Amino acid sequence: MNVRRHALTLLAALLVSSVAPKVFAQTKIAVVDLQRALMETEDGRRAKRRLERLFKRRQKSLDAAQNKMKQMKEDIERQQKAGVITDEALQRRLEEYQKAYMELQSQYVEYQRELAAKEAELTSGILEKMQQILRRMGQSEGYTLILEANEGGVVWVPGNLDLTDDLIQRYNSENGGGGGSSMMRSRMR
Repeated sequence: MNVRRHALTLLAALLVSSVAPKVFAQTKIAVVDLQRALMETEDGRRAKRRLERLFKRRQKSLDAAQNKMKQMKEDIERQQKAGVITDEALQRRLEEYQKAYMELQSQYVEYQRELAAKEAELTSGILEKMQQILRRMGQSEGYTLILEANEGGVVWVPGNLDLTDDLIQRYNSENGGGGGSSMMRSRMR
């Protein structure tokens, strides 16, 4: 029985080894860095500038609130040192300070959510177009598999298997190059 099992295993191994070179010869794999492509397309650059402007406005608001809180704290400490504030008034001021602190934290979290939502809104269309281009590249150039370099656990790949530069060029040429797509222009207004 053991001899028969070994014979079947050997036969299966020979069959697989004779087919495997043909399968591997037909396999064509490439990678793409979608994050880099997103940041290097014209539409991606515009989206990044828009997000940076929104971030700066939100940061300015947060900085103003933080400065107001700092001033509040300094006033409380100054009044406390000078002994010109009653215990009840001190308690009331500390509660106001705590409330302002909680509001600032809440505002920060809300701004983070807003920025993430805006980023998704501005980049989702770009990424969809990139995926369509990659599908066409995969089909026309005979790729078996195209992996996202940052998410696929890819540590290293030869430059000739990285499609990122080609994707950026094709995206820009299909979407107006420097002008960007009309969908992106309408979103940016």
